[in-house]
Amino acid sequence: MGTLIYAGTGRFDVDDRTLAHIKIAITTKLRRQESFLLNWTIPADQGSGRVSVWLSPAIPLQFIFSAPKPPELNRQWLEALERSSHGIRGMVLLHENEVEEYLHAAGAAVAP
Repeated sequence: MGTLIYAGTGRFDVDDRTLAHIKIAITTKLRRQESFLLNWTIPADQGSGRVSVWLSPAIPLQFIFSAPKPPELNRQWLEALERSSHGIRGMVLLHENEVEEYLHAAGAAVAP
């Protein structure tokens, strides 16, 4: 289990595979000097609810991984995260098993 540290004080536990994907999606946008919301839901077994954090190049982020090696990246997952960031809700943290359905609904070409 990895950790996303926001502004030095907010700590959010995220599995390493998901964290690797949002790290790439977030840093891609921040390199372009784009600010945006990152949103996700909290599962019922962890108390339920929603989280939204404002991401900006001026706000420090830290990504801590428990695994020593990075996972192989899913390009479609990265594309779905990037596409979602342009909506009014900001970047929505999709689970990997939701990517194909999201891209299909967004009108994107989905690889077989």
